[in-house]
Amino acid sequence: MYDLSVVIPTFNEKDNVRPLFDLLRAALQGRSWEAVYVDDDSPDGTAEAVRSLALEFDNVRVIQRVGRRGLSGACIEGVLSSTATFCAVIDADLQHDETRLAPMLDALQGDDALDIVIGSRNIEGGSSGQGLSRIRRWGSDRATALTQRLLNITASDPVSGFFMVRRLSFNEVVTSLQGEGFKILADMLAASAGRWKTHEIPYTFRSRHAGESKMDSAVALEFVSLLVVRKTGGLVSTRFVLFCAVGFTGIFVQLLAVKIALASLTDQFALAQAFGVFAAINSNFLLNNLITYRDRALRGRAIWRGLLSFYAVCALGAVMNVGVANVFFAAMPFWAPASIVGAIAGAVWNFVASSLFTWRTRPRTQGAKATL
Repeated sequence: MYDLSVVIPTFNEKDNVRPLFDLLRAALQGRSWEAVYVDDDSPDGTAEAVRSLALEFDNVRVIQRVGRRGLSGACIEGVLSSTATFCAVIDADLQHDETRLAPMLDALQGDDALDIVIGSRNIEGGSSGQGLSRIRRWGSDRATALTQRLLNITASDPVSGFFMVRRLSFNEVVTSLQGEGFKILADMLAASAGRWKTHEIPYTFRSRHAGESKMDSAVALEFVSLLVVRKTGGLVSTRFVLFCAVGFTGIFVQLLAVKIALASLTDQFALAQAFGVFAAINSNFLLNNLITYRDRALRGRAIWRGLLSFYAVCALGAVMNVGVANVFFAAMPFWAPASIVGAIAGAVWNFVASSLFTWRTRPRTQGAKATL
């Protein structure tokens, strides 16, 4: 049993595996610790690089996740796999300052009431350094402000990806965490509902060592979805919020398609409307495949099977929409509430059915495999 497990989520970080471990060895010399690389089945051979490293050092192991993607989920699985008293999360790209891990561990070991220590860029002595572009720094500042305001979090850097948590404290909130998304620290702090005692240690955010950043528009949408999930008390999931957001964009796609169709089908509104609906369904399918279900994204010939499945799901969803609306209207003859209830019923059906049939998870025999 180790005192500390350092959880390192990875995707296409082969060239950073050994450099980071060498830095950790120097920073944690004399400590009882292990490195847990949680790899989302990287095509560049990241998991194989960790296995090679583990042949040299007995405090290295890899969890290779097949058919699943996402930083938050990787962090959760990494922490749950540990028997250590404390667990740290650090990026694989060397942007986090590994020398701050020892002070983090000292703080937790020196105060039994302390639940988490956060590496912060926003307190005295901390800085974003050269690790963020001007646009990303602006986005990080906005995300920090939103998180603090909407989730009532007082930590100066709630969107930090660098922290160390007491394992028993993590166990208290793990069942309410969202597996999708990238901002697990904000999720944990929100789930603790102000009960946790926190401490912050400054660090300077460094430039990426190798590889490419995983930050993109989908990550930003997942972050906004997390805020919605937390503000609704966890009544909906991050994936459902993304699904509804994609569906909302379908309204504009439909309107645009109808307008285009009416330019040539002047007296054929029904046909133009049908074309608009068809365009919206296809748009929703593509965006859901890219954003909502990107951890299960369909590729190659599977896209055509998935598209046909999505057609069937949406057709049944439309029937359910109308049916539920009619039942509600018969009981309470107000068209607007009836229409809204029908739309909600249809959306829930589309989400559940598409998760089960269109973007279904891989068979359990192909699930996560843990080695070394």
